[in-house]
Amino acid sequence: MTYFSPRLFPDDASIIHVGEGLLARTLPRELWTHEAHLAACLWIVRCRPEIDAEREMRSIISSYNVAVGGVNDETQGYHETITQVYVAAVRAHLQSVGKTPLCEAVNSLLLSPRGRRELPLAHYSPERLFSIEARLGFIEPDLVPLAEV
Repeated sequence: MTYFSPRLFPDDASIIHVGEGLLARTLPRELWTHEAHLAACLWIVRCRPEIDAEREMRSIISSYNVAVGGVNDETQGYHETITQVYVAAVRAHLQSVGKTPLCEAVNSLLLSPRGRRELPLAHYSPERLFSIEARLGFIEPDLVPLAEV
């Protein structure tokens, strides 16, 4: 498996820009990277407590995808199980870093095992993770419980 060095955020403002752009559906599509997904999720969990990330990320990300010309269906766009894996990872990471400044919290997540692109595959076999069932709804892992994220 190839390891990709994450693109880190220079400051809090760049993270807030991504999070607000996601919610407003104005973030340019080319900026919606793996790192942006995690930064927006961490920002929402930490800074927008009125948003229930586990329940609302589906509509937030799906709406954003459509707004930038994407499609959410059985083969592309929003993936519920992957999203829930990363929401769990973000929550676990925030527990471990406490009140660390936003930029430091995001960048340390991106540099940690919880922030890696392959994290879901530590918990799911490829066949299960990339199934239609996993894309459309949350399914439990078949390898390692998410409590260990």
